[in-house]
Amino acid sequence: MIFTIAIVGFGIAGLCGVYRLLIGPSLADRVMALDMSLICLMGAVTVDAAARNDTTYLILLIVIAIIGFTATVSASRFIEWDHDAPEKDR
Repeated sequence: MIFTIAIVGFGIAGLCGVYRLLIGPSLADRVMALDMSLICLMGAVTVDAAARNDTTYLILLIVIAIIGFTATVSASRFIEWDHDAPEKDR
């Protein structure tokens, strides 16, 4: 019962993140929404692995975490570079 509630909660939070990803007015909002959606996906995979008592998909969590971290750092560096660029270079 609690696993179902957790999966539904992660699903609703992930859908809210996807909505913000599509609607977000700025790039920073979209990056944060993508990060939140990936964290919800990781939480859902973790709950599913705990419910099944199976560690097969836990390597997937590591891959998602590395991709999410790399994407967030790359996007933040791009936003910082774009913000610091002079007006004539834009």
